[in-house]
Amino acid sequence: MSDRAPARRNEQPGPSDASDPTTVRELKRAAVWIGLATAVLATWYLAQPILLIIGGIVFAAILDGGTRLLGRVLPIGRGWRLLIVTLAGFGFLVWTFYYAGATIGGQFEVLRTTVQTQLDRLLGWARSMGLVQGPAGAQFNAIGKQLMGSLGQLTGFVGSALGAISSLAMILVIGIFLVVEPRLYERGVAWMLPMGKRDAFYETSKRMGRTLRLLMFGRLLGMAVEGVFTGIFAWAVGIPMAALIGIITGLMAFLPNIGAIISGVLIVLVGFSAGFETGIWAIVIYVLVQGIDGYLIVPMVAKRSVDLAPALVLGAQLLFGALFGILGLALADPIVAMIKVLLEERADGADTTDEPAPTRMPLEGV
Repeated sequence: MSDRAPARRNEQPGPSDASDPTTVRELKRAAVWIGLATAVLATWYLAQPILLIIGGIVFAAILDGGTRLLGRVLPIGRGWRLLIVTLAGFGFLVWTFYYAGATIGGQFEVLRTTVQTQLDRLLGWARSMGLVQGPAGAQFNAIGKQLMGSLGQLTGFVGSALGAISSLAMILVIGIFLVVEPRLYERGVAWMLPMGKRDAFYETSKRMGRTLRLLMFGRLLGMAVEGVFTGIFAWAVGIPMAALIGIITGLMAFLPNIGAIISGVLIVLVGFSAGFETGIWAIVIYVLVQGIDGYLIVPMVAKRSVDLAPALVLGAQLLFGALFGILGLALADPIVAMIKVLLEERADGADTTDEPAPTRMPLEGV
């Protein structure tokens, strides 16, 4: 026994010994990679609930922005202002869907038929010019039918508000709960962070909220401008189904870039269905309205919020739309804006790590 004792004293810690620094370091690395893989899988499988929560946050930002804006002209309590904004918003939505369903609901099928006919004419012209031949023409026709199927689904959703009613209800409920007591949920998230990180979290959360409010303000303003002016101008020049086109254009304006393309195709196709001159007027209306939104409203809002590159937004829309459907497409812009704010905050924090710590002032004096 005495001969074996020195041998045991000279042994090195093995892989199962937690006191070995190498083992501890490798375990930490493995835990990080396992946690990252688990987070990716959880995000993938829980994508729809996560998007519903993000949609609720976006809706809460809209209500909060309207409440703050109303406070500038109506000096009453925040609860009353929030109630007024919420009731006004729901009243507008109910009126819009009622008007669309009761007054012009029958025009949806007419619109679909009109667009399909115009696409068939366009395909015939392309074949006569030798631009499309054989299988390519069949493929083009198939793509057109798929687009018309998507249009039918879209107009069906606008007309009946069915198919996504449960998801919409969840977004509305989450948004209302968040906007009623935003500090409660903010403190709840901060409670899970270390004490030294909470001030930075509150500052980042404040900047994210402001950015999201401005982004949604610009989005709603653009929707109103595009929808109203498109409907009025289309009615003035005699484009069929002007009110329906105005509603669809306003709704499509919530989707930057892609929404403008879809609404523009609809306006032009319906315009040419009423004649060549009307089709030219449809192109003029589309360019004019998009110019007002793109060169006046978007720069005005982007200057005060997050200036997102159009290619970045379009790429995010294509990616999120392919992965998560229409909800991912609609929320791609707010998600990218929040990520950009977070990265900018982290970059600002990293730039000041090597500098001397400034004298901390009380928050009340800032």
